Amino acid sequence: MKKLLIFCSAVVVIQAIFLFFPGQNLFLPSPLEVFNAFIGQAQHGELWIDILMSIKRVIVGFLLAAVAAIPLAILCGYNRRFGNFVKPFVEFLRPIPPIAWIPIAILLFGLGDRSSYFIVFLGAFFPIFTNAYFGAVSLPVVYKNISESFEIRKSTFVSRILFYFALPSICTGLKIGIGMAWMSVIAAELIGAQSGLGYFIQLNRLLLRTDNVVLGMILIGLIGYVLTKSLEVLGEWATPWVSKNKS
Repeated sequence: MKKLLIFCSAVVVIQAIFLFFPGQNLFLPSPLEVFNAFIGQAQHGELWIDILMSIKRVIVGFLLAAVAAIPLAILCGYNRRFGNFVKPFVEFLRPIPPIAWIPIAILLFGLGDRSSYFIVFLGAFFPIFTNAYFGAVSLPVVYKNISESFEIRKSTFVSRILFYFALPSICTGLKIGIGMAWMSVIAAELIGAQSGLGYFIQLNRLLLRTDNVVLGMILIGLIGYVLTKSLEVLGEWATPWVSKNKS
């Protein structure tokens, strides 16, 4: 409630600036103009299609990244030799921003969803892998020694001990990864898509509709916040012992 009050107060202040100093903001839309743009776009229905297309792309790419990154990170954490082999490749590719892969994605997959999935996958994979790997290698050696003493099977050790120990770090990686995935899909849509919020912003930029451009930016921020908050709530549900330790 406090955050909403601060946001509403900021909108009121900005609108007041536009009312009292109308000549100073010729190229920027006022909050009222952005709101009117939202009403107009919402009535046409195309805006909702763009929102759904962006969300679909980010969810598919994010899930693919999670499915690939988490088991690989756990395996690297369990088998240090394998981890030492994989880690240099990850560290080499990780600094390359997802937007730099867009020309390669277009060459490999063409324009459309598949190239967007690829860019989202790259954006989400590395933070998920890095955090999951950190959680896996942080397991104290005593846990592994005890499991060997009790002759616990390796599969049970990995699934019941190593995975659950790394789960808080995995949840952190997922929360960071969804933010990176959302930014990546918008960047991909700005260049290589015919729908989505990124495409919506690019199209209205060419049409000089700055009210729609700002509207698209606001929607990106709101949806990104909801996605991140959803992963945060999911992480708290999956790791209740972390919340109890904090309290």
